[in-house]
Amino acid sequence: MILSDVDLKKLVEQGYLPPGLNIGPSSVDLTLSNSFSWLMPKEEKIILGNEVSYQSIESDTFTIQANQFILASTEEFIRVPDDMAAYVEGRSSVGRLGLQVQNASFIDGGFHGKITLELENQSGYPIELRAGIRICQIVYFNMTTSAESPYHGKYNNQDRATPSRLDQDFDIQH
Repeated sequence: MILSDVDLKKLVEQGYLPPGLNIGPSSVDLTLSNSFSWLMPKEEKIILGNEVSYQSIESDTFTIQANQFILASTEEFIRVPDDMAAYVEGRSSVGRLGLQVQNASFIDGGFHGKITLELENQSGYPIELRAGIRICQIVYFNMTTSAESPYHGKYNNQDRATPSRLDQDFDIQH
């Protein structure tokens, strides 16, 4: 069951969400931080499972070019209770300008950190991003029981646009 604004306000009171956010009827808007990263592979192709290089910058503004893909981050550090999960969606007002928030939107119970967002400019025009703009929304929902093994993965405590850590999924010794 999706949490309503009444329950979302309780998550703020309990410290799972920071105070001062825009709370809607069933979601909370999150804002863009000043952290941006983009792929800079050393090879001519990306091989899933191999480490890939990224370039990163911290800036209050960043222009994402037409058809460019970058990683960004929410400003807010969030937590998901062990008996809930969440997902992140782009805001319609942002998507209507051609900026797609394409994050791997599902967030397991037990996660804590800033959310890394995958952004793609599909507009055909450069778009200037500004830290602090409401970029996406998070929706919390209850699970049937608390997780027996809450998320303790490689992305907990991320505090900026965090590159893929897919290479950590594979046994290096094959």
